[in-house]
Amino acid sequence: MLLFLYSEDLFSYKDFESYERIMSWDVVRFKRLLRDGWIRKWRENTNKECALYTLSFKGKSLMSSVYRKLSGLEVITESPDRNPIFKKKASSQSKIYKEMILEMNEAIKRSKQS
Repeated sequence: MLLFLYSEDLFSYKDFESYERIMSWDVVRFKRLLRDGWIRKWRENTNKECALYTLSFKGKSLMSSVYRKLSGLEVITESPDRNPIFKKKASSQSKIYKEMILEMNEAIKRSKQS
């Protein structure tokens, strides 16, 4: 949801509901995103206009970081303190992700050297 909302500037609750239809059902998604600070109210509801929302600074920062990683401008951290996938007691699935992250980071480093 945040990836989609990142491409939107402002959205209403009705807009949010229409975007949400393509995702698995979660009755509290909007309230949780608002409560946890991922989205914020941009304009209050008035008699003539509906309330508008936008991604918060927290949400925009996260999405910006995701896009930088996906575009190869930023590597994914390999520090176990910041990325639980790199902890010694990680699950077997996490180890598979870890190997892919290492390969991706290596490719990014090689492309920057060229």
